[in-house]
Order: sequence, then structure tokens, then C-alpha cells
Amino acid sequence: MSFFGLLFRILVWRPRTALAALYWRLTGRRLRAHYRLYHAAAEAPFAYDVWIEHVERERDALERAPAVIAGWAQRSRFSIILSLGGGASAALVSDCIRSVLDQCYPDWELLIAPQAGWSPPALPADTRICVLPHRDSAALALTAAIDEAQGDWIIPLTAGTDLSPTALYRYAASLADRPDAIAAYGDQDWIDADGRRNQPWFKPEWDGEMFLAQDYASRACTVRADAARDARARIPIDAGEAAPYALLIEASAGAKDRIVHVPHIIAHVRARPWDAPSAERLEVVRRHVAPAGASVAPGPMGMVHVTWPLPPDPPLVSIIVPTRDKADLLGPCIDSVLRLTDYPAYEILVVDNGSREPETFALFARLQQRPNVRILPYPDEYNYSAINNFAAASAQGSYLCLLNNDTEVVEAAWLTEMMRQAVRPGTGAVGAKLLYADGSIQHAGVVIGMGNAAGHAHRFLAPGDAGYFGQTDVARQATAVTAACLVVEKRKYQAVGGLDEVAFRIAYNDVDLCMKLRREGWRNIYAPRAILYHHESKSRGADLSPAHIERYLGELAALQQRWATDRVTDPTHHPNLDRARETYALRLENGK
Repeated sequence: MSFFGLLFRILVWRPRTALAALYWRLTGRRLRAHYRLYHAAAEAPFAYDVWIEHVERERDALERAPAVIAGWAQRSRFSIILSLGGGASAALVSDCIRSVLDQCYPDWELLIAPQAGWSPPALPADTRICVLPHRDSAALALTAAIDEAQGDWIIPLTAGTDLSPTALYRYAASLADRPDAIAAYGDQDWIDADGRRNQPWFKPEWDGEMFLAQDYASRACTVRADAARDARARIPIDAGEAAPYALLIEASAGAKDRIVHVPHIIAHVRARPWDAPSAERLEVVRRHVAPAGASVAPGPMGMVHVTWPLPPDPPLVSIIVPTRDKADLLGPCIDSVLRLTDYPAYEILVVDNGSREPETFALFARLQQRPNVRILPYPDEYNYSAINNFAAASAQGSYLCLLNNDTEVVEAAWLTEMMRQAVRPGTGAVGAKLLYADGSIQHAGVVIGMGNAAGHAHRFLAPGDAGYFGQTDVARQATAVTAACLVVEKRKYQAVGGLDEVAFRIAYNDVDLCMKLRREGWRNIYAPRAILYHHESKSRGADLSPAHIERYLGELAALQQRWATDRVTDPTHHPNLDRARETYALRLENGK
């Protein structure tokens, strides 16, 4: 959308903002005008309408599709399975069927799979539609339909979810380039009672950890037919409305690199809200994780908390806390760890980087009376990476916890929760949920590419605000986590060279560490039930202060050169979200 087209829309909503943007534009400060206008527009009640018209441009895609499809040498066929049950109204069923008939991609069949006591509405005369015999449950209806399906791909649907007109076309185009794929899923939005689209959910790349905690994919997914047939026997007969979720969770097990995210709105949901709880889904997850010794519990907003087991003899964790004086910060930090931590095996290494104040030495003397606390002198110049690497070499634990001296423990289970993730096979770094003193979010995972560098997702969200589709409360993968509170196995830390003491002396060393761990094939995890306060940078000062700006800009340049953060899209983010903002706001600029 053009600057002036958007300006007139903002003028009606927030005239002062629009006039300020116009002033900056007319006085030659075009970037400032542009940023101010688009920043405001992303928060406007009509933001999604603007996105639909000027960024999505579905009509353009529909016009192009026939010619594109005609040029394909091979075309996949989709078997859409519509399960009837669960109290869905005839109107929802009819809307769902109509959305299939409206597809611009022609190679499909619709298998209507009713439960006992359900009958489909009057159906149009289309040979691609078939009504199957009644079954006693949703799971049986779905599995029987999978056996009957003739297509290459299975799309499970429930009444209340409509396919977008380009859904099958988008799937076919994306899967043509991925012959190894066993499943795919797309983005979705909701349709209100007035038929208006709202609440778009632009999703991350596949994350099996997140999928256990939150069903973000089964409403808009497709599964390769042979994988669906292999998985169908493991769908619990009592899965109910969670049967499509059970299908995808079983089909995707062990296939993380073969699940394709199609970054387009595939489904429009008319029925249950995204955060509605589901006892059936909880049971599906319980059965799935039980062989690993894990348990589950219901979480907020329909989420599932998975509690992974610790080893019978929990490994020793070395908690590394660098400091230079600041006893007023260090004292509460260490005291909170000693007083609240319920993890049974840890030592604390306080690394003294040239303290001089009597209060600090008095604190050291008191702490050294504890058998699991050591004070390690580090007299060289301040280099956060070198300090932690020095302490890691002296650590007795097989796991390291990097912890800032300006943090305070809130929940006693903080280290236990992080270690439940850290001891799992394939885990790299684990990060905590960090709060400012007022309870607002300081850290809920790091997204690379934000601000062309790396940003803290959901920073400054108000207390109680769970963020974009509850992401601050979802256990999930994170591309990076902050070293203000980070747990990692010592051997993995050393395998990637620890923190980079040369390129990232102070800033971005944690992002670099996490990226190195990912490069080796380990996943980084955000653990939302590990909660601490973080009084950010009170110890070392702000990076953008005059004393630090030159050093910071050098580290920023090194990050961009090494990890392409000035152009990459983080797999936990989305191209349709604004990479300039730490809250997940719409990008309204036609993808340019």
C-alpha cells in the first residue's frame, strides 16, 4: 500500500499520528515518516484488512493459478477427509464443503466421514465427493477414510474449518519442490459472525516441541498418504476431535526435517478458538510421551505442559556468576539461588573481575562459608566471554548455567525445569523466562533478524500478557536464548568453542553460541516455567551509551557477517511479521 493511501486510513483513526508522519515526509525525513506510519498501522483495528488487500492479494494468486497449474508436468491429488461429528451445525458443514468446491486447484476428492447419527446436508452433484459409511467415533471415521483415500496426500478437516481458495494450489506448489516431505501445514485465521477475517496466525517452521505444547498445525495440515496409513493404527480410538492432531503427531515423529511449513493462509476457522482446552488432546500427548517417562498437565490457553524426567542421579550443574562489585545486585541474586532452588545438585562459581569495594569482600566472605560456593578471581579486563570460558574450565559440573549477577530467582523449580530440557537427547542451550521488576517480559527467547541483529521476543509485554498466540507460555524451540540465564551441557559448550572471546567480548556472544550449537545439530529450547527477574544491564551498562557504542557496533557487524542476521528470517518468526519489532506485529509493506 502506498504511503499516502495508508496515511488517509490512519488519518481517520489517529489523526495526530498521521499528521506527524506527513510532517516528517514533507520535511524530507522520509524514513522517519515511513516508520512512524507503518508502525501505527500495524496496531490499527484495520491492519489485517490492509494486509489482505495489499500484501496477501489472493485475487492475484487466483488469476495466476490456472496458467501455473497447466504448466506442471505432474500434479498431486489431495484426499480431503471431512469428519462429521462433535455437534457441528449444518451451516458449518455446508461452508466447509463449499470451501472445497471453490478450490482453484482441481485434483482433489472429498471423503465425507460421518459418525453414527450424523448425515451430511444436500450435496452438489460432483463425482469427486463421496459419503462413507457411518463409524462409531471420530477416530474410526478418520482412519477408515484414510484407507479409502485415493489421493497422494490426506487433508483432515473438521466442520468449522474452511480451506482458503488457494489452499490446495499452495500445498501442491510447495510440495512439488519437497519430494521427501511427509507432511505440510499452513497459516490460518478466524472468521467472525459477520464473515470478517481476523486474528491471523502466522506460524513458525516445524517445531515438534511446540506442537506437543500447542496444536498450531493440525487445523491446516496435509499428510502424505503412505505416512497417514502407517500412522493411523496409532491414533487412539477415543481421540475425538483431536484425531487430526493425533494423526499429525504420529506421522511427524522423528521426521522434523520432512515437515514443510507453507507460509500462506491455508485455513479460515469458524469454530473453536485457538486457545480452547481439549481433554482429548491432553490424552493424545500423554500417550505419546509416556514411553519417554514424561507426564503431562493442562496449561493456560489450552496448552499442554510436558514434564520430562530427570535422571535418577541428577547431574551436577555449575552456576557461573560473573561480577565486579555490585554487592547490592550479587547478594540478592546468590541468596535467591541458595534459598529457592529445588534442584538437588549444583555449585555456584562467583567470578570476581577485579572487585574493590569492602561490601563486596564481606559478601564473598559470607558466601564462601557455603560448601557449594566458590569465588574465582579473574583479574584481567572485562570480557564477558573470556570470564565465562575461564569459569567453565574450572567447573566441576557436567552442565553449566550462565547466570547474570542482576537476576533473581522467582520460581524454585527454575533450574529443575531447565535441566529437564537440557538432559534430553539433542538439546543444546536452554533459556528461561525473564521478567523485569514490574513483571513485564524481558526475555522469552531470542529471534535472530529482529532489527537486523537479534531481539528478545515479546519484550516489554505487560504482566499477564502471554504474547502472540500465547508464545511466552509455550515450551518451544528458540533460535537463541540469552546468557543472562542459560543452561548447556559442558561438553557441548566446549565442543563449539564456548563463547567467542574475540568477536563477541560483551554483546551477542550468547546468540553466537546458540547458533554454533544449532549448526552442530542441537536444538535450543525456551523453558517458560523457569522464571527469574532480570534487572537488565545494571551491572555493565547499556550497549548504546557513548562509552560502549564503538565496541557494540563492531560486535553487531561481526554478528551480521557471521550469521547473516541483516537478511535472514528466523525459523521461529515469519516473513509476514515485522522484523523491526520485538512484538509480533504485521508487516504491511508488500514483502519488499
